[in-house]
Amino acid sequence: MSVVIVCFNAAGTISDAIKSVAAQQRDDVELVVIDGNSSDGTVEVIERHAGLIDYWVSEPDTGIYNAWNKAILAAKGRYIAFIGADDVLLPGALDAYARLIACCPEAELLSSRVRYGEGARARVIGSPWQWDRFRRHMSIAHVGSMHRRSLFERIGLYDESFAIAGDYELLLRAGPTLCTAYMTDITAVMGTGGISSGRSRAVFDEGARAKQLHSQLPTWTLSLDRWHAMARHRLRHLMKI
Repeated sequence: MSVVIVCFNAAGTISDAIKSVAAQQRDDVELVVIDGNSSDGTVEVIERHAGLIDYWVSEPDTGIYNAWNKAILAAKGRYIAFIGADDVLLPGALDAYARLIACCPEAELLSSRVRYGEGARARVIGSPWQWDRFRRHMSIAHVGSMHRRSLFERIGLYDESFAIAGDYELLLRAGPTLCTAYMTDITAVMGTGGISSGRSRAVFDEGARAKQLHSQLPTWTLSLDRWHAMARHRLRHLMKI
């Protein structure tokens, strides 16, 4: 299996992400790091950890999904997982996924739960795949999820016209025939400074575009979902003030 970390100016966090993969202590795991030509010392951090990395490159890209597509083409694993430079895998995470793969070898997507944030406001996110629910909102935890390579061979790579919701669009594109497996283990801690941080309107806009393309839902339902998502986001923000 392959674990992919893509990064840009992540000198303060990427060391922990790399170490969390290495700490899994599995001989069948390769680590792929795709850096977007960072200028803050990230490359120097990567170089210091080069002995833990199977493949890495630092060069300009056009966004996270361009970088993920590069990683898919470079990776050698039959299963591919993506984590951010400010995410960490928890001990035993890949062992848990290996057991799930052994139980469900036909699954194209294997997911779990992740912890988002730290402290009293931390949340655990990630639910089993259910098409009727997923086509309304992103209900699975994408961080650390395992994608069987055959999924990309069947439906293609990430749509690089998306800046934030390309992971949602890819799985919507797979549609109700997507074969999945799920476990309740918490396998990762997700950082709070990801690409969608502070860009809530873009998240809602891109999610709506992905659903318009693939969800097969009527326009009024898409509008209602967008309004509901924005209202929930606003309420969550007010509760933190």
